[in-house]
Order: sequence, then structure tokens, then C-alpha cells
Amino acid sequence: MKVLLLTPFLISFLVVLFMVPVWIKKAKKAGLMGKDMHKPHKEKKAEAGGIIVLLGFILGILIYIAIKTFYIQSTENLVEIFALLVVILITALIGLMDDILGWKIGLSKKTRILFLIFAAIPLIVINVGESRMMGIEFGLLYPLFFIPLGIIGASSTFNFIAGYNGLETSQGILILSALSLLTWLTGSSWLSLISLIMVFCLIAFYIFNKYPAKVFPGDVLTYSIGALIAIIAILGNVEKIAVFFFTPYILETLLKVRGKLKKESFAIAKKDGNLQMPYQKFYGLEHVAIYLLQKIKKNKKVYEKEVVYVINIFQIIIIILGFILFRGGIFR
Repeated sequence: MKVLLLTPFLISFLVVLFMVPVWIKKAKKAGLMGKDMHKPHKEKKAEAGGIIVLLGFILGILIYIAIKTFYIQSTENLVEIFALLVVILITALIGLMDDILGWKIGLSKKTRILFLIFAAIPLIVINVGESRMMGIEFGLLYPLFFIPLGIIGASSTFNFIAGYNGLETSQGILILSALSLLTWLTGSSWLSLISLIMVFCLIAFYIFNKYPAKVFPGDVLTYSIGALIAIIAILGNVEKIAVFFFTPYILETLLKVRGKLKKESFAIAKKDGNLQMPYQKFYGLEHVAIYLLQKIKKNKKVYEKEVVYVINIFQIIIIILGFILFRGGIFR
């Protein structure tokens, strides 16, 4: 049975691996292109490649459901899984609208929040999660307030740390891998498998999205990954440690608020690809990474992939600290 459960991972990985090149060609023909902001000539690359990741993910989930239904002969957690899929599809649609309209126009903040509240409804109506947190019983307040808050918060902020080749994809791989291990250790193996299916999809996509990128994920993927992180946390009742894993995004949000949500995380790209600070102050972790690298490196030259490495290392440190600080709640 264990070998059979590897099928969703393998199929999802292969679908993304072989379909992304097709999407790149189609996106170019359709003019669905975005500027690569940290290249000297700002060349354009295929946008919204996250659609293929979602295709691979949904197919992997359906294969997993088929294995549960026909081989294991179990319908346990199927309602939660289908609710999860509906939430992901709605958030993906919201992200796709942003991608089509363009990141400079996109949906208004109020409209986006309204749509994301709608996206949380599948989880609300099945009343998932535990309403008792930190010793307090929240009752109906949990599904009616905290679930929408989690979906809105994670979905809308996951794309804050973005704009650098491979950054969003690698961050998704790290956080969802950590959540997969966490849910496995806490007895929610089905959530662990779902997390890993997305991880395998993201690994395949990363091959094309890493520096120098051939395709960008788009909001269609970043909103979906953020939503999936929130859903895993809610269904697995691991909200506290999941929020801790999200520390870089909380810091990023605070820095964005400092800039009144108008300052961008992009840097100034020189002719040789060297990145310079766009502002005198920090308005994103990307700016902090550039500043630190300039202080450390003798030649003071900072490149795009180095910024991604620094942020990923920071995320790994946060994940390790999370497992250490919350180990009492994990191994119980």
C-alpha cells in the first residue's frame, strides 16, 4: 500500500514537469507575459505558470482519493479533502483574475478580501478545526471569524515575499514540507500526504522558475499556496506553530505597512545584474537581505539568486526553531 501511495506524488510531479514547457509556449503566443524585474533589460517571461502546478496538485489529490476509496475502502476525511479543493480552486480563480488584469491594476484590496471570505465558506460550513485555542473556547467565533481570517491572511500575504526568481516556489516547498512533517508527527497523515503532493508539484515547477526563470508562478499560485498553508494548519489543529512558520511573512507585512503598502520589494538591477537598494529604508525582507549581503561581501555586489538563498535560509531557521519551541505540543 505504501508503494501505491507514492503514485499521486509521481503523477503530480510528472504532469507539472512535462506541462510547464507547453504552458510557456502557449503563454508567449497569448501574450501572457511579465517583466523579469531584476534582469538588466527586464526581459519578459511567461506568467501564471501556477495554473499547471494546480492542475498537477488537483490530479494528485483525486488519485489519492481514488486509492482511499477503491483500494483502502475508506471515506474518512473525504468531506474535508473536497472542501480543501474548493477553497484552493476559489483562491486560484481570484489569483488568476489578478494575473490577467496585471499586478499594477489587479483587484482592489476590498474586492480581494471579499472574494477570499467567500473562499473560506467551504471550511466554515463543515465546521472544521478545534474551537478551543490557548485554553479558550471560542465556539462559533472560530469558524465564523478565525477560519476566514486565516485564509485571508495567509492567501493575501504569501505573495508579499515575491518578485525574485524561484523565491515564492522555494518558500512554498520549505513551509509545506515542514507542515507535512508536522502533521505526520501529530497523527494527521492524510494532511501530510496532501502537503507532499503540492511539494512535489512545486519541486517540478522550481526547475523552470529558479534563476534564471523561464516562467513565473503568478498570483494564481501564491494565493493558492497561502490558502493551503492555512487549511493544513486549521485541519491539522496546528495553528500556533504554523503561524510561527509564517514569521517571515508577518515581518514582511509589517515592513509593507511601514511603506503604506505602496513600496515594492524589487531592487534596482544594474547592467551586470548587480542589485542595489531602491530605498534608504527597508520595505521588505528582500531589502534586508540585499543590505546584509552588501555588508558581508567584499565586492559589495549582490545578485538575485543570493537574495533568494538568504531568505530561504532565514525560513529554514524559523522552521527549526518552531519545531524546538513547540516540541511539547508535537510529541504528546
